Amino acid sequence: MNRIVISVIGPDRVGIIAAVSRVLADRHINILSINQTILDGYFNMILIGSLPEESTDIRQLQSDLTALGASLGVDIRAQRADVFEQMHRI
Repeated sequence: MNRIVISVIGPDRVGIIAAVSRVLADRHINILSINQTILDGYFNMILIGSLPEESTDIRQLQSDLTALGASLGVDIRAQRADVFEQMHRI
């Protein structure tokens, strides 16, 4: 299964989860796990999603999520789970 890891960090505000979920739903990316918390007014979220069988343009998704983050005032980063796991294995 191809998975993606998405992190969101920034000042808390209404609609962050809804906006990120909408982008993923539009691309048929299923949310497998989501963990979010608010610490001292800062929203923190880690989301793991499964990519559909048909190819998903990861670079376009990353670009769209970066733009969404800018519009929401938060930092959104997305990367393939296999790359994320290799980076954190060291």
